[in-house]
Amino acid sequence: MIINQAAMSGIYKTFSTVFNQALGTVESMVELIAMRSPSTGRSVDYKWLGDFPMMREWIGDRVIKDLSAFHYEIVNKPFESTIEVDRDDIDDDQIGVYVPMIQGLAQAAKQHPDVLAFALLKLGFSTACYDGQYFFDTDHPVKDASVSNSGGGSGTGWYLMDLSRPIKPMILQIRRAPQFVAMDKPDDENVFMRKKFRYGVDDRKNVGFGLWQLAYGSKQTLDATSYAAARAAMMAFTNDEGLPLGIKPTHLVVPGTLESAGKAIIEAQFLAGGGSNVWYNTAKLVVCPWL
Repeated sequence: MIINQAAMSGIYKTFSTVFNQALGTVESMVELIAMRSPSTGRSVDYKWLGDFPMMREWIGDRVIKDLSAFHYEIVNKPFESTIEVDRDDIDDDQIGVYVPMIQGLAQAAKQHPDVLAFALLKLGFSTACYDGQYFFDTDHPVKDASVSNSGGGSGTGWYLMDLSRPIKPMILQIRRAPQFVAMDKPDDENVFMRKKFRYGVDDRKNVGFGLWQLAYGSKQTLDATSYAAARAAMMAFTNDEGLPLGIKPTHLVVPGTLESAGKAIIEAQFLAGGGSNVWYNTAKLVVCPWL
């Protein structure tokens, strides 16, 4: 192949098509636990999380909640991944060998929010959310009381969630979606010095915590007793006026090491001894490789 700008433009178009097709087919788990939030600047303040959406009877003036006490800012971060293509491979019409690498760039870009979100979820026992407490904590302030969404313990973490609402336990903040980019001019310094063309993907985004009321984290042994305690705690959550929030857990999220325990609790119709399993089908099991 004659290497000129026209040829390189054709290769970029081919690689870009491969990238976008792969990006559309790669599966991602982040949308299950995180609400997508667009960002138009450096960061976004989510102080509105302090006002759990609920209706009330309208008597007199509207009741406006003061959110000045809350501040929860998610700052966007840049991310990238880059590969190199040897000039000799282009000269020898061998660009097809790079197709899997371009597809790998797309997979990495599509699944990176998963990596970020579930890594942060694991840190929820020691990382603050909008109310200043750890996301999974024993003393979230609700009016004059302290409310717990943590089961404590010191083992492997597992998470019970209500994922039925528009607001999720976590936030995926997008400033710029993944873009396929190239440094592919024949007279680029990198080509002249090292005979390498570069292709990559970059974006700007970040993740954060949403409503702690929609998630319960525990490091206790995952069994029927701890599962029942987590469900009971979540369904007892109220707002500052003492009204039930109507939380009903829908998903049990576990790492691969707890898949068997999760299946025994909510996917086995009968107990080992032969009796009926009262927790059968009470939530959907999600086994996450990123935990």
